[in-house]
Amino acid sequence: MLITQEIKDYKIYDTGDGMKLESWAGVMLARPDPQVVWKKQFPEKWKKADAIYHRSSEGGGKWNFYKKLPERWEVEIEGLRFYVRPTGFKHTGLFPEQACNWKFIKEHTEPGDQVLNLFAYTGGATLAAASAGASVTHVDASKGIVTWAKENAALSGLADRPIRYIVDDCLKFVRREQRRGRMYEGIIMDPPSYGRGTNGEIWKLEDAL
Repeated sequence: MLITQEIKDYKIYDTGDGMKLESWAGVMLARPDPQVVWKKQFPEKWKKADAIYHRSSEGGGKWNFYKKLPERWEVEIEGLRFYVRPTGFKHTGLFPEQACNWKFIKEHTEPGDQVLNLFAYTGGATLAAASAGASVTHVDASKGIVTWAKENAALSGLADRPIRYIVDDCLKFVRREQRRGRMYEGIIMDPPSYGRGTNGEIWKLEDAL
């Protein structure tokens, strides 16, 4: 098991009652987490939240802001820099618990390796592999998310690295690569449990993995 070590720009202050209270480079956010089934330990700390995401009974939800936040701000994790911001789906554009995986990728990537990153999101694993010298094919179905990944690459000083950004349904792309006979030294996947492709294709992890 890989365990993420302490991160300077990210800290969890408390969890409980289906929520977690986090600091992202000093910005305190409270977000839902369905795996948190216990009670809060430090109720007073929650008063320091700069924004709280409330789920709607009809699906989705919204942020309540208690102070004006920048549209986005920077955090550094594993020597890589990323933009984060509160999105309409409670996410911030980054999963800091993946830091141990990014470290693993760096340690096991050789210069010149061809690496395929599927469901690549905002590019944490892509940047880890690229920083170690790999040529990376970054695939995600969301054009906006791929643009965010490119911005993270520039922020980390990796914009000139050989990263090929593909906006496509991952399963369709992989099938085309198979027909082409394309080979990779490394394949990274972090698929969602549920998602939609560029043309409305439905992805269900239990059906499609």
